[in-house]
Amino acid sequence: MKNQHKKIKILFRLRSLEMGGVQKVILDFLENLPQDKFDITFLVNLKQGILINSIPKHVRFLHLTEGRESFSDNKIIKFIQLVLRNLKLRYYKKYPKTFYDKFGLNDIDVEIASSYTELEDILNSPNKKSKKVGWFHTDIRFVEKNLALKFISWMKQYDVMIFGSKQTRNVIKEFYDIDFPKGKVIYNVIDGDLVNKKSLEFTVERNHQIPQFISVARLQKRKNFDDLAKVHKRILDEGLQHEIIVIGDGDFRPEVEALIKDLKIHDSFKLLGTQKNPYPYIKAADYFILPSKTESYPLIIGETLCLAKPIISTDVGGINEMIDNDIDGMLIHPTEQEIYEAMKKFLTDEEYVSKLQVGAQKAYLKFQKELIYNQVIEILES
Repeated sequence: MKNQHKKIKILFRLRSLEMGGVQKVILDFLENLPQDKFDITFLVNLKQGILINSIPKHVRFLHLTEGRESFSDNKIIKFIQLVLRNLKLRYYKKYPKTFYDKFGLNDIDVEIASSYTELEDILNSPNKKSKKVGWFHTDIRFVEKNLALKFISWMKQYDVMIFGSKQTRNVIKEFYDIDFPKGKVIYNVIDGDLVNKKSLEFTVERNHQIPQFISVARLQKRKNFDDLAKVHKRILDEGLQHEIIVIGDGDFRPEVEALIKDLKIHDSFKLLGTQKNPYPYIKAADYFILPSKTESYPLIIGETLCLAKPIISTDVGGINEMIDNDIDGMLIHPTEQEIYEAMKKFLTDEEYVSKLQVGAQKAYLKFQKELIYNQVIEILES
């Protein structure tokens, strides 16, 4: 592209920087794409989220509006701020040339929609000469049909679509009979060395006499923490002591908290909220469990494998591209009964759990980060 000695100008767009898999994936690429090849700009709609301070210093960081961290505690003022923010975002959506001119983005070579929320925005770019690259991490089966068709129509207009797993791409073909000849499957980068280093940053105190499961995910309905809480109560009632720690936050938290109260399990089912560094908690736990009804290619599964923890995970999305069932993890269907059977097996079959732990110790070999970086670099340079 252009003069081989000139850096390629890249624009990544993302809604905000709350803790999440997509955000961590994009931050990893911002950090590791070669600085001698790329001049990177990172633009978020909202300057908010716990990961704001993780943006690499060499990256030009821009935002369209302020986030909730800068809002007033006064309810009336906060309401006015929200209204003004929404008006500003609507204006920029209708007239994107205003902020492209303001920020000097008209000579960008490659524009990247980091997730489905930016697909339309990149297509509306006034920069018609730039290469358009989209990233899709979502299981389309769990998206309302009209919205799914809208996503697909946008994706078909991209020069290149990157899918986070084979399953993510394949279900579009299966359910909507649409292929993406220029689509590429590129797995999320999992840096085992960094995960292990971060897991040692502090020590988590706990009672090792009681087996502990940990889960790390957003508290959303589709993550299935209501079923997990019910199974936890059922197993406790059978006399098998254990506890569950959940790291993450989200709009389903009030429902989970209400269920914890109703089941009277607040002493053994604990919500720790968002933690910028969850790895010491995973390291301290005995087992990891992910009960989700839908996923794409969740980073946390690969990261937990790098910590050699025995895993129970539902067989959804691209998880079976990460876990070899009964070798380095246990795959189940996202039903209450199968979650129950899997947890009981972990609590009663020490030999089986030990076998999975041995398998997990070798699983890091699956994650070749340099290969993944090179795949993305090839797309950006071509």
